[in-house]
Order: sequence, then structure tokens, then C-alpha cells
Amino acid sequence: MNYLLHLIALFDIYVIVALSLNILVGYCGLLSLAHAGYFAVGAYVYALAVITLGWGFISSALLGMAVGAGLSIMLSLASWRFRGEFFVLIALSVQSVLYSTVYNWHKVGGPDAEFGTWSNMTNGPFGIPGVSKPIIAGFEFGTPQTTVLLFTIIAVTLLILSRHLLLSPWGNLLKAMRDDELAARGIGKNVRLAKVQAIALACALAALAGVMYASLVNFVDPSIADLPEAILMISMVIVGGVGNSFRGPFVGALVMIALPELLRFLEVPGSLSGQLRLAVYGLLLVLLMHFRPQGLAGEYRMQ
Repeated sequence: MNYLLHLIALFDIYVIVALSLNILVGYCGLLSLAHAGYFAVGAYVYALAVITLGWGFISSALLGMAVGAGLSIMLSLASWRFRGEFFVLIALSVQSVLYSTVYNWHKVGGPDAEFGTWSNMTNGPFGIPGVSKPIIAGFEFGTPQTTVLLFTIIAVTLLILSRHLLLSPWGNLLKAMRDDELAARGIGKNVRLAKVQAIALACALAALAGVMYASLVNFVDPSIADLPEAILMISMVIVGGVGNSFRGPFVGALVMIALPELLRFLEVPGSLSGQLRLAVYGLLLVLLMHFRPQGLAGEYRMQ
């Protein structure tokens, strides 16, 4: 039962990730590989806030989202005039910078070195253990049942709010920018401001998902910011489908969370399970791009 609840909690987390990526990919037409980096930013900020500052879940989560949104300027300003493959390369560069930062921001001394100081902010490859469970108004969400309840409430709330936001005139402006940026500029729309706003919102939501992940597993390390994690996140959006405010992220997260668990029923040696998962991901993406380029539940066909 706890195993199933853990999967539901992971699903809630990655629904938010897919939702945030769908804002960029589906509504802005910007394929971003930097999301794992912002996911890690939220996780590390939360870990440091609750351990070194003694903050609660809500204040730490808001701080993580604020830092994620602030660091989104690395992506939005660098890609101010670029789209397409140029944006992909810029996002990949930002991803590399964020991963290198969390991996290397530590001092010599091993896993027992004091972290949270300016010289050892992330504890490098050793990670940060002992991250607390969510605590709100003095109540600790310490059991799988209460954690799933909290995460599901957060995920459902964000899905509803994002649906209203993306169906608003602002969401229509993002679609117009995606379809023809020059035409949107020609009718007087400030597409660059909308682009900065969309990237900041997407990065803040990714950071919130990282906060939830850190509170779930009680440990953060640089592996959550590496390239395979970024590929998993973008795969959720492509598989689920882009351009839909609700169904695409939901279906994509469900498929990509359930698929590795289904592979566990195959009698595959542990040394091959990771390679098999990546092979299945690749095959699934190739088949989808050939037979249904818009994804399982998408409305917009990626060019």
C-alpha cells in the first residue's frame, strides 16, 4: 500500500513538472531542456531553508519558487531573440550551468563537512540528507496518506488555476506568439514580456515540484538535475501531448511514471533495467512522432 501511495505522490509531483513544461512547449513553442535544473533549485532551496533556517513548508516552498523564478532570467534573457533550435541549445547550456553548480558547490571534507555555508552550499555529490517532511501550522504530514493528500491538493489546485490562466487572453497571447511571433508583434502585443513571464512561471512551478520531491524522499543530490532527468521531463510533455491545458500533462506524467513500474514485472537483471528504460523511452518517442506527433492527448503538433 505504501508503494502505491509513493507512486501517487510521484505522479502529483511530475504532473506539476509536465504542466510547467507544457506552458513553454505547448503554449510558447519553446522546447526547454533546463527544467531539471530548476527542479533541483527548488529542492535544494527547500532543503537548506528547513535545515539551516528552520523554516516551515509553506515559507520554504515560496522561497524555492521565488529563487526559481528569479533564476529563470538566465534562460529568458539569454534567449531574448531566439527560438527553435537556438532556444534548445541555450536551455541545454543553462541546464549544464545549474547541474554543475549543485554538483561542485562544496568544499573538501567529505560527506560530513558542514553544509549550508557559503563555501559548501549544496554539499556537492554527497547531497543533503535529513530533509524534513512537510509541516504546516504545526501539523507534520509524516505518513504516506497525509503526504499524498497534501500533494494531490496542490496538484489539483495548480491544474485548475493553470487551466483558467491558459484559457485567458494571456494564454491566447502565448499561442499567438507560438504560431507567428512577428504577426503578434504587428498587432501591438508585447511578446517578449509574455515570453519572460511564461518562462518565470514555468520555472517557479518546476521549483515547487522540486520542493515537493525533496520533502517526499527527505534527501536531495545532484542526480535530480542531470540530463536524463531533463529528458524524462520533456518526454512526459511530448508523450502526453502539448497545447492542452489539462489532459496532456496528466496523461504524460501518468504514462512515464507507470511505464518503469510495469517494466519491473519483466525478469530483467538490475544492471540492464536502466538501459532498458531509456530504450523504451526512445522507442516510444519515435513511434509517437511517427504515428501521433501531437502526443496522446495534445492539440498542437510540434514542428
